[in-house]
Amino acid sequence: MMGERRVYLLLTDTGTLLGKLIKSYTGKPFNHVSLSMDEELTEVFSFGRKRPHNPFIGGFVKENLQTRIFKGAKCAIYECSVTEQQYDNIRDIIQEIEKRKHELRYNFLGLFGVMFNRRYDREDAFFCSQFVATVLKQAEVIDLVKPLNLITPHDLQELSQFHLIYQGNLNNYEKIEIKGVIA
Repeated sequence: MMGERRVYLLLTDTGTLLGKLIKSYTGKPFNHVSLSMDEELTEVFSFGRKRPHNPFIGGFVKENLQTRIFKGAKCAIYECSVTEQQYDNIRDIIQEIEKRKHELRYNFLGLFGVMFNRRYDREDAFFCSQFVATVLKQAEVIDLVKPLNLITPHDLQELSQFHLIYQGNLNNYEKIEIKGVIA
């Protein structure tokens, strides 16, 4: 299809203490989700740690997959076809969020809301899956019934628009040459 682009969900299990707590509650294999606009994952965006050694200082981040937190992480990578307009919308939304990154906070309280299935609305605060869902919904890639501040990484993984292209150790991920083949 002319004008078709792709975006990627990167779900990870980094083995951090916060990640282990989230996994023990959800029972799901992945506790973090990020969004990338390229298959090589050169730019990966999320809400998470701003400082690798401190889980309590968080916000909008361009994640460096070479840091210790991601080294050896288990992952699943999902791909979604989008129109040129949706792709541009995603890029514009991320750029706008990046411009405002100093005003935005990590939504720790929202994580407790997810645990108790109770919406905890905080302006200018996101956790990883809330951020990814917000960007994709505002870009008109997905339409969700569930409130964005209750969306989990697993909810995003289950979206029919996204297709698994890789699962395994993040260190072993390389660009997939043949579309539709799981490495």
